[in-house]
Amino acid sequence: MSKERAIRRAEREAEKARLAEERARREAKAARRRELRGRITAVLPKPVRVARQGGVLARRRRAQNAVMAVLFVLVQVIAWLTLGTVMARLAVLGVSILIVPVLVTVLFDRRS
Repeated sequence: MSKERAIRRAEREAEKARLAEERARREAKAARRRELRGRITAVLPKPVRVARQGGVLARRRRAQNAVMAVLFVLVQVIAWLTLGTVMARLAVLGVSILIVPVLVTVLFDRRS
């Protein structure tokens, strides 16, 4: 009976040693990766974060721009689905590009 326990203990210890060696290898690999990443990021310039304005006017302006972008894309999709020729589609694109600033001025002008 004690021989069996000794064999099982030896197997457990061997498994524990194998797991410890595998963990040490993983940790060494992670350390090398962290060091390499640190050396690379030390050379690269730091990104500058520009904070968005969060006021009421800025939020309104973003919402207006989103509305205009959605309308522009919607018009383009409808034109590309309904019109058969490429020239007609390109004409709608050109007219849309010219009309968008006019619509922004008419719809969202705050001066009046």
